[in-house]
Amino acid sequence: MNQNQTTRRSFIGGTVAGAAGLAVLPSFAAPIGANADVRVAVIGFNGRGAGHIGSLLGIKGVRIVALCDVDKNVMAKHVASLAKKDIKVKEYTDFRECCADKEIDAITIATPNHSHTLIAMTGIANGKHVYVEKPVSHNMWEGLKLVEAAAVAEKQGLVVQHGMQRRSAPGWQAAMDWVKAGNIGKVQLSRGINFKARKSIGKVAAPTQPDAAGRIAGTFRDTGGKPQIIDVDYKLWSAPRPVAPMQREQFHYDWHWQWAYGNGDIGNQGPHQLDVARWALGNPELPKRVMSFGGRWGYDDDGETANNQMAFYQWSEGAPLLFDNRGLPMKDMNWTKGYEPVFRINGKTGAPRIGNVIHCENGFVAEGKAYNNEGESIHKFDGFDEGASHMKNFIDSVREGKLINSNLHVSHGYQAAALAQMSNISYRLGKSLSVAEINERLANDKAGQETLADFVANLEANKIDLNAEKISAGPWLEFDSAAQKFTGEFAEEANKLAQDEYAAGFELPKIG
Repeated sequence: MNQNQTTRRSFIGGTVAGAAGLAVLPSFAAPIGANADVRVAVIGFNGRGAGHIGSLLGIKGVRIVALCDVDKNVMAKHVASLAKKDIKVKEYTDFRECCADKEIDAITIATPNHSHTLIAMTGIANGKHVYVEKPVSHNMWEGLKLVEAAAVAEKQGLVVQHGMQRRSAPGWQAAMDWVKAGNIGKVQLSRGINFKARKSIGKVAAPTQPDAAGRIAGTFRDTGGKPQIIDVDYKLWSAPRPVAPMQREQFHYDWHWQWAYGNGDIGNQGPHQLDVARWALGNPELPKRVMSFGGRWGYDDDGETANNQMAFYQWSEGAPLLFDNRGLPMKDMNWTKGYEPVFRINGKTGAPRIGNVIHCENGFVAEGKAYNNEGESIHKFDGFDEGASHMKNFIDSVREGKLINSNLHVSHGYQAAALAQMSNISYRLGKSLSVAEINERLANDKAGQETLADFVANLEANKIDLNAEKISAGPWLEFDSAAQKFTGEFAEEANKLAQDEYAAGFELPKIG
């Protein structure tokens, strides 16, 4: 039996080994302390990783000693930029070689989603402190394996931190404490919102094949539609996915909308808001039930994920969670900047286009302010800086040899990523339903029905005919959080989608 068969059956059977059953890692160095430099490698920096570099440069006692990226041109650009600051770095293409470098104390990871967990666990296996961007995993199974590996690593003084910055924002902690104290009554609904216009990624006439050396090189387009020259080691970029022809006009970023590499916007921007929404509910384990519906409307392109999607999460007790993702503009497929729709709370107060609303008995919290049920502001929370100290908290934790704030534990990253992945699993198992049929599902959910009506109105304002292009509605899926597996009618299909296949040579390392 190969590793994929073993791990897949373990997940489906709910018998994944706990951290206590893993072999102990070799002993590592003692905490670095206040006086020694923390030597960091940044892995993946064409997008969010460039922010990592900027943040690290602003932290006293940190030295960026290595960069790792599969794109030669991206590497050259950032090496040259650091050289202007008199910073010389080692250059790596292969993350495995970078992680094995004994002159590196910590790594930060901002590669595409599908390689986050693999690189993080490779770092742990090599005794590195790890900062991994959201989502910390591409699928539920590997996210759980990362949490198990982190538990082993923590015993050896290694830090594994997620990249969800709001967990470091004092304003959000204050808001959570204020809600928990019952200032506006019990929480009735935790809402995550992501209204971010997403244009078509285009449709290629034929996919691009890697050359004999396993590279993809040439001129593609960047996020602004301008020509972009890339030179990528495609095998290393694909890891851990089996190498497949590239089918998109833009090499970088648009992988977000293809299932093999990304998780759609609910798994891209979504983990930030899903994490806050879960936090507002008291950080429960994964929900008992999940259901999601949506579609990819407005264009025919090489994207696969939904551009408009709603997800519903229910626990055995406590308030539910609702996530609302919109990728189309306000109306008429007009992509003017800042032209996203706005959802109004109680029909009055404009909700944040990207953010959270915590609905309680006697009011609600929307981002940095609390309101009564009439929409009047009653309290403001200070320190809403979107986690400006998040990277510094990682470095401070590395110096201590342990997390300085339990909010930063990678398990929260796993839960937030898994919420998105659960919704996508339901969506991918969906069938076409009418608006009336979905309303029937939400018969006892007033907030769900109101949000659905607004969701549908936005689609119709963009000239989407929902009689011709029906909503793809997934089933309600049952989940056993103790066994970490789906149960019930659609369990077999759902559990298969809860894990990816891993290419030979890029399986997750066994920690210990």
